[in-house]
Amino acid sequence: QVQLVESGGGLVQAGGSLRLSCAASGRTFRNNAMGWFRQAPGKEREFVSAISWSGGTTYYADFVQGRFTISRDNAKNTVNLQMNSLKAEDTAVYYCAAPLGLTNSISDLRSGSKYWGQGTQVTVSS
Repeated sequence: QVQLVESGGGLVQAGGSLRLSCAASGRTFRNNAMGWFRQAPGKEREFVSAISWSGGTTYYADFVQGRFTISRDNAKNTVNLQMNSLKAEDTAVYYCAAPLGLTNSISDLRSGSKYWGQGTQVTVSS
């Protein structure tokens, strides 16, 4: 089993920044891709960003490109999402995720079954 615990959410004004963190425990963490998804009220959960196990490959949704940065520290079993220039439309619950098979496949992470954290609320006031 894998446990994922997010932190760092909160209320921020438009244009501000937040840094989300996800602490992973349980099975091997270092060899798998990790990512962030979000779900706004009344909307489906959507992909935000992903990072390979080495940190050398990252992916971003078009709507966060240039504003968000994903990173990971395998020694600490954490993955982070630095969010800058936040907009009201970024308001959502943000979830950390890992592929259910703990693979390094970004495709598995985006479209396959996943481990989920409990989520952290991000609210951006306009």
